[in-house]
Amino acid sequence: MELFKKSYRQRRESMQFNSLFVNRVFRTISLGINRQLGAFLVLLYFLGPYLSYAQENAKMESPNGQVGVSIFLEGGKLFYSVTYEQKSMLEKSPLGLETNAGSFTQELSFVKSLTGEEKKSYTQDRIKQSFIQYHANILTYTVKNSADQEISVHFQVSDNDIAFRYELPMWGETKGIVVERELTGYKFPSATTAFLSNMMRPMTGFARTAPSYESGYVADEPIANTNARLGYVFPSLFKIGNDGWVLLSETGVGSNFTASHLSAIQEGVYTVAYPQLEQNNGFGSSGAQLGLPSHTPWRTITLGNSLTPIVETTIPYDVVEPLYKPSTNYKFGKGTWSWIVWQDNSMNYEDQVAYIDLAAAMGFEYILIDAWWDERIGYDRMEELIRYANSKGVDVFLWYNSNGTVNDAFQTPLHKMNTSFARKNEMKWLKEAGVKGLKVDFFGGDKQETMRLYEDILVEANEHELMIIFHGATLPRGWERMYPNFVGSEAVIASEMLIFVQDTREKEAFYATLHPFIRNSVASMEYGGVLLNKFLNKGNRRGQERLTTDIFQLATGVLFQNPVQMFGLTPNNLEDVEPFVLDFLKKLPTTWDETRYIAGYPGKFSVIARRLGEHWYIAGVNAEKTPQTVKLQLPMIQGKKVLLYNDDKAKHPTLQTVEIGKNGEFTVTIQSNGGFVLTNQK
Repeated sequence: MELFKKSYRQRRESMQFNSLFVNRVFRTISLGINRQLGAFLVLLYFLGPYLSYAQENAKMESPNGQVGVSIFLEGGKLFYSVTYEQKSMLEKSPLGLETNAGSFTQELSFVKSLTGEEKKSYTQDRIKQSFIQYHANILTYTVKNSADQEISVHFQVSDNDIAFRYELPMWGETKGIVVERELTGYKFPSATTAFLSNMMRPMTGFARTAPSYESGYVADEPIANTNARLGYVFPSLFKIGNDGWVLLSETGVGSNFTASHLSAIQEGVYTVAYPQLEQNNGFGSSGAQLGLPSHTPWRTITLGNSLTPIVETTIPYDVVEPLYKPSTNYKFGKGTWSWIVWQDNSMNYEDQVAYIDLAAAMGFEYILIDAWWDERIGYDRMEELIRYANSKGVDVFLWYNSNGTVNDAFQTPLHKMNTSFARKNEMKWLKEAGVKGLKVDFFGGDKQETMRLYEDILVEANEHELMIIFHGATLPRGWERMYPNFVGSEAVIASEMLIFVQDTREKEAFYATLHPFIRNSVASMEYGGVLLNKFLNKGNRRGQERLTTDIFQLATGVLFQNPVQMFGLTPNNLEDVEPFVLDFLKKLPTTWDETRYIAGYPGKFSVIARRLGEHWYIAGVNAEKTPQTVKLQLPMIQGKKVLLYNDDKAKHPTLQTVEIGKNGEFTVTIQSNGGFVLTNQK
């Protein structure tokens, strides 16, 4: 009896109540029940309350024991909490769903909990790492409502990431439901500050095309102040006082669900919010239609005591799988793009020839030909232009308007992507003409209707061997792995706003120091950057002055990750930019084998390292008003001679060879609105 009590206390302390243990207890009792009935009754007396506690209050840890998750019922409602290294990252936070066929928000009771483990490795050719090993512990916690309908919350906890989703079985004869709202919440400790971008008001902005994930950010804002009326987009970054960092997002969203965002804080809690009804020109439900059995998308939480796991996370891809095979071996690379600086007037045959020649001179793989090409160049001459590009070793992306009904965007080609019949006809011509990819613009929001349009375009494009970039669009949510021909999405205040908005030019460095920790941490980011004109217009003499340095621009080519990069160079840059600056861009990769956080603080400065093969690129930018001298730890190139691209005190670009200390230490000064790059790529 004493031995049993000791064993029971140990198991209770570790909270590892599994079926094997319970079966052994009762098997032992049953063998001697005729002789030990009294002992059995005593055991039930002591075990009863603890077994109930163990069932309804489940705990799990990451494989390394640093992340802890607790799931529990309280007053018929479901909650969870999260710790990292025994420090609270999320306090008691709500869980639950409301559907049109059953509610899972209150009067819930425990059914069962199951544990398990997930181990896998995979390769991926268009994200921040090329080879990933994923190891997570699993807990599936099942409850039922007062109508005896069950629902499970499935948690996967790896060393710095949590992914969880709701899993819905069949409910009798019910086969189709609508998920109307979600209680999933995040309650941070009160000392937390936030780095957030607000959700845009639907049907506003240019041609009523909002929302398009192109708002500014608040940085280090006390969470009590984060009360934007429409909430905040994913991903969302939080600093938990002096205890660590948390990044919230979601993944695995396709035609199966609506995309979601974060609500404003209410009574200390953020919740998962579904799209506003006004999106998509008011058409479509804000909820999600599901056939049972089914599941919701993954909610993801990345956490640690530093920014390292935030920058290096692969959780958006770890818990999803490819939905189809690539129809061809898609080729990634760099491209030129006339519209970004020369704008609509460049949409003519002669200017596109000039940009094809620029791409060829730089050794770039692509040219992106933007809006109005169908009207101002035409289909027949476009075929001629494509043949000319191919003769120079350059392939072509073409721009399309996604819109048919959801907003007032008027640029052509129009009415080509919003219906299946039109898409298939157009994509047949595109393949025959030799086009390699499309940039599709001006989507209507985050409703399931729009998510289905994204997926339809991707699936049908793959059938015609076409890559897809989305612009004026939502955040990609695991799409690099789910859709093999997806090669990037904007969903950020991108380079075009540098042309149009003075405030964006003034904050260019500020935003650049945020993206590696937030937007670009969870998905590829088609920014369209590396602008080397002094003035962001065709004349390059006066007007929209660029406020960052040339080396800053080179550094963003490393900091901003996307497998197909359309850069903002202009033909005159071949003559008016330092040759070593152009040589850097000619060699710069767009895909990577490894990404590491080196140093930085969101909104102030950032330093990131990326590797392709044996070649490392370490890049940093500075948003502070004064130069910053930073001591870096660079074990990957310790003791080696490398190239340093940097700004001098007058902010002119410089190139020199430097030697990294044998201990891996290197000190660099980054000018205000400037940058640097270290590389062993000679």
